[in-house]
Amino acid sequence: MKKQKICIVGDGLSGLMSTLALNNLPNIEVHLITKKNKRINDKRTTAISASNFYFYQDIMGKFDKKLFWPSKKISLFYEGSDRKINFLNFSEVKNNLMYVFENDKVKNILLKEIKNKKIKIIYKKITKLSDLDIYDLKILCLGKSSKIYQNIINRRSIDKDYKEIALTGYVKHNLKDISTSQFFLKEGPLAILPFSKKNFSFVWSVKKGFIKKNIKYIITSKICELLKVNKKIKITNIQSYPLTLNLKRNYYKDDALILGEGLHTIHPVAGQGFNLVMRDIKNLKKVLKYYTDLGISIKSSSALEDFLNNRKSENIITGLGIDLTHNFFKQNKLLEPLKKVILKNISTNNVLKKISQFISNQGLSI
Repeated sequence: MKKQKICIVGDGLSGLMSTLALNNLPNIEVHLITKKNKRINDKRTTAISASNFYFYQDIMGKFDKKLFWPSKKISLFYEGSDRKINFLNFSEVKNNLMYVFENDKVKNILLKEIKNKKIKIIYKKITKLSDLDIYDLKILCLGKSSKIYQNIINRRSIDKDYKEIALTGYVKHNLKDISTSQFFLKEGPLAILPFSKKNFSFVWSVKKGFIKKNIKYIITSKICELLKVNKKIKITNIQSYPLTLNLKRNYYKDDALILGEGLHTIHPVAGQGFNLVMRDIKNLKKVLKYYTDLGISIKSSSALEDFLNNRKSENIITGLGIDLTHNFFKQNKLLEPLKKVILKNISTNNVLKKISQFISNQGLSI
């Protein structure tokens, strides 16, 4: 049987992961299309759930597991008007709750594996969909603002400008027992994500214009305050990016599919952004395998409609749920007493805790 051709446009995490995942399918030939051959330099970290780590493991086979730092404990804190409340803790003895990795290192490993598997890489700038007419399926992993998407979107997306920025960076330290933590602060949520014994990253979401100068000093002071330490820590790779909510209602047109941040951009407060992407890739692989195993041409099938129906509900519910969570934790003096009652009930409700842990790991089974 003649192999069906799929192209994946974009060499970010979504594009590289999709390339390797779909390349494992029989009767499929995958090409990766990227602008140019360049050194990957993405000084951020990403957190994925245990189930998505196992999916990565299935795709890669043997790999250096030291690149993925496991967390067995996650603690959540809320900064009230009078004190910080530790309202929820997740803890495992044998299993890991999540894994954190450095983006640039994993991207380079993925790209190296693509070259080892002799997957064709085409260095070309794509400006219109007609440039890809030779392919049976076009998968666009071009970030959240590509103009090419306008040729696919025919219905209004769910959009929101948070008027916030995410401050990110690395922290080198000599502290003991640093665990994954999420602090809901007056200024905005701040996450601490260890990715090695002596290093962790942070993501702090604040209003635009909150920090105008002495940014490193302010971040250092805040982290030392939260960790209750006076020891010196070294912060590097400080970056910032605007925060928005964008949830596409339409995922594809004809044989062109949007994937990755172009499909859904959500607030980082719950760390679910790339987890949704990985679940998308996992489901797309399953759908394409079903049709190709039957010998059906992807181009003339309802594969993309099946993918849309499988993933749209979870992506929208998760995105809006995280938006609601972010709004709940914003400072509001009138709602402060009610919040404390709700958080106290959450801390003692084991059923809710188990449900939250399951959804964070597996997503919504819809």
